[in-house]
Amino acid sequence: MRSLASALAAGTVLLDGGLSTRLEARGHDVSSALWSARLLRDDPAAIVAAHAAFAAAGAQVATTASYQATLEGFATTGVSRRRAEALIERSVILAREGQGEGWVAGSVGPYGAMLADGSEYTGAYVSEVDIRALRAFHRPRMELLMGAGADVLACETVPAAAEAGALVAEAVHLGVPIWLSLTTVVDDDGVVRTRRGEPAADVYALVADVPEVVAVGVNCTAPAAIGPTVAAAAVAGKPVVVYPNSREVWDAVGRRWTGSPGISPDDVPGWVAAGARLVGGCCRVRPEHIAALAAALPSAFGTES
Repeated sequence: MRSLASALAAGTVLLDGGLSTRLEARGHDVSSALWSARLLRDDPAAIVAAHAAFAAAGAQVATTASYQATLEGFATTGVSRRRAEALIERSVILAREGQGEGWVAGSVGPYGAMLADGSEYTGAYVSEVDIRALRAFHRPRMELLMGAGADVLACETVPAAAEAGALVAEAVHLGVPIWLSLTTVVDDDGVVRTRRGEPAADVYALVADVPEVVAVGVNCTAPAAIGPTVAAAAVAGKPVVVYPNSREVWDAVGRRWTGSPGISPDDVPGWVAAGARLVGGCCRVRPEHIAALAAALPSAFGTES
């Protein structure tokens, strides 16, 4: 199979959706600190089935169940280092089995995901954890995922410029391809910012000349922020990756989700016209929503490999 980078140079590639959402919908408990990574140990067949559901919907990339799979996180639950390493490697094997034809992206979640306190949506920890420590934290998982056969690393839901810098530095050090996906907000002046508050365009500009970064973009944010973020990401001169959350909004008082589920297929052509080449979904985006995206752009989401 050709590299993902070469596929992006030729057209658009369809990503999968929310893996944990799919697992939860099938009755699996993903509420622990390990989130979906728990099932790498307890029910690997469920992960394969979830990947297969997205592949059947048209997804060409399976993102591994390693977003919250870290050596430190597993250690807090009594898993030995050797066992944790094997489970991280297993995430690639399971994704490959479920995806079949297509690419496997090794998910590298932010430091805050390991903390399991919501800080991946603030980046507050970068005031206490320096770039050297962040690099050391991410290095083992990046090595394990690529060693197990991932085609690319999805460095995703990155909330701060410092952590983006650490991930890119490690990618260069290891010589591995990554996509760098921030989680962003749009301020009252229309400026796209990281969750830490830095202008996102400044972060994207830093990787313009880094060949290991095959795409830049945004995930785990509201669909309304995608258009402005694609425009901000264009400064890098690279293919743009976008995989927003569902349009639903959590009603904390009513304890329920409200609004329209999924992503509007009508929005996607505009994203692609602006430079998006990797398109999919994040939280609460299900296989049927990915199928709707595939149907919206049949000529873009080809299967040539």
